Amino acid sequence: MEKFQAIKRASILGMIGNCCLLLCKGIIGFFTNSQSMIADAFNSAGDIFSSIMTFIGNKIAAKPRDDDHNLGHGKAEYIYSMLISIAMGLMAVEVFHSSLMALLFKEKYTFSIFLVFVCIITIFIKLSLYLYTSMLNKRYPNLLLKANAKDHRNDCVITFLNLVACLLSFAGIYLIDSIVGILISIWIFVTSIKIFLASYDVLMDKSIQDETKQKVLDLVKSHAEVLKVTHFNSTPIGYQYQISFTIFVDGNLSTFDSHAIANHLEKEIDEKIPEIYLTVIHVNPAIVEK
Repeated sequence: MEKFQAIKRASILGMIGNCCLLLCKGIIGFFTNSQSMIADAFNSAGDIFSSIMTFIGNKIAAKPRDDDHNLGHGKAEYIYSMLISIAMGLMAVEVFHSSLMALLFKEKYTFSIFLVFVCIITIFIKLSLYLYTSMLNKRYPNLLLKANAKDHRNDCVITFLNLVACLLSFAGIYLIDSIVGILISIWIFVTSIKIFLASYDVLMDKSIQDETKQKVLDLVKSHAEVLKVTHFNSTPIGYQYQISFTIFVDGNLSTFDSHAIANHLEKEIDEKIPEIYLTVIHVNPAIVEK
């Protein structure tokens, strides 16, 4: 529950920060006709949508498992992450089109010192949000948090490029403004593709990472009673996995003793490996020569 409260705080802070930035960027971009600032404003609008999706997705994912959802509601995070990626992609296409038109028709804009102020304020706010969200993601691994942290980081880089375009326009170099707008749109689109693929993998039940699987197998093999492991399967549940596999133990053991080994392993894996949500172990007898 502490994890979901932390994600909730991060999404609310993101919404507040991005609403303020959208207002500032939108007004300044409109009055100066700066394509890079307008693109940045679109980016902030997308960030607001992302924060709202994070809030909703986290709220659903926080619900405990029930009779209709035996493995919980963790995949809600990935459904909403996919919605975020689609919105980001559409926004990137629109920004790319408007910036390209401005470049082709050589549109100019009016330099304003407020453009510089907005860029500096944006970098400060976004850097703070990035550090805070990254800290939470390390403590509570979560795709929504990871997506938001990356978005905040990307915004810092994007706005820095915007700042460079503003300063160059002061020297009468207007070409960079449209180029920065195009670069921003490409950056947003690439980020949206990465988030989409990460969400798609989980929703399509992609297998557990080899590194995590090896952690489980190493732990199991550290028990001398386990003679062999087969039929390893995994299913993603939110940012965690349910795993199942078969172990072979001495066939001379009693049913109670052989299942006690499995029960102990299930608890040990669930406690020691945070990526694992639930472990189910089937026990088979093996012939052991005396």
